[in-house]
Amino acid sequence: MSKLIDLRSDTVTKPTQKMREAMMNAEVGDDCYGEDPTVNRLEEIAAKKIGKESAMFVPTGTMGNTSALMTHVRHGDAVIMEPDCHIYYYERGNVSAIAGALPVLITGDGGCPDPELVEDAIQRNGNRPKTTLICLENTHNRACGRAIPVEKMKVIQDIAKKYGIPIHLDGARIFNAGIALGVDVKDIADCVDSVMFCLSKGLGAPIGSMLAGTADFIKKARIARKRLGGSMRQAGVIASAGIIALEEMTERLKDDHDNAKFLADELSKVDKIAEGLTKGETNMVMFDTKHINISASDFAKKLLELGIKVSVYGPYRIRLVTHKDVDKNDISIAIDSFREIIKNL
Repeated sequence: MSKLIDLRSDTVTKPTQKMREAMMNAEVGDDCYGEDPTVNRLEEIAAKKIGKESAMFVPTGTMGNTSALMTHVRHGDAVIMEPDCHIYYYERGNVSAIAGALPVLITGDGGCPDPELVEDAIQRNGNRPKTTLICLENTHNRACGRAIPVEKMKVIQDIAKKYGIPIHLDGARIFNAGIALGVDVKDIADCVDSVMFCLSKGLGAPIGSMLAGTADFIKKARIARKRLGGSMRQAGVIASAGIIALEEMTERLKDDHDNAKFLADELSKVDKIAEGLTKGETNMVMFDTKHINISASDFAKKLLELGIKVSVYGPYRIRLVTHKDVDKNDISIAIDSFREIIKNL
């Protein structure tokens, strides 16, 4: 085995040499006093790039989402979200355990809640929890990186405005969504009141996410971040890599999308794989193994023996994610590994 080809997630990306140099030379101050010039610059760049008034640097996307929840809702409120969204599925019950709210799960198509069901679920009076927030996710992780069209988001935005309810977007991969949809990320963010997006996935920074919204919202969100232990001191060391991520790494995400398409197209030609294949719109491909009578974990072990790392997404589901640290040659090797396993099943 020469090198491991890691297709588990775009979170495995390593910082670029330019990021490492920027981190070493970063100008820093105490961010708790608002005196770290590099953090301040990152927040200004992020707010401008996403089209919001203000932004806040947080260590993780989960902290960004949780800070938003804590700022938007009160204990006992209801939050509408899709049942497979990251906030509900992967954030350890933060909606209820930390924000003290009730998640109201609304199904839909490709990770986007059905607008009619959203409106039906809104509660403003009576004895049931009052709906004070709607959460969306774009791109949608468990929907194979689905990019939700701006038009669909606007339908839900119109409903939210009708009832005076804000929308928070988990936009961890919003730049992937922008490229897939052919729109500026500002157009996506314009559909919501607050948005979280990651610097440490496809953009390649080692640490960090941003939460953006109005100046008043971010001022309140800083209190939530403090309660969560997310206020940092000389954070410019890591913020410097985030600046490079936003200024230099967003457009190259198209390469990841192209590699994912190549991966999906080639796998669709492999006997017994096409039937269980889900082609994503961005940098993800998913594959079901049930029809070939092998569990996802056993299939993943066989891939690992050949030097390919993938994510197990359920008893019979595997996810593959392309990113800057795997090239087309790596993808070709992965495809050959799939072929070899299928041949020997």
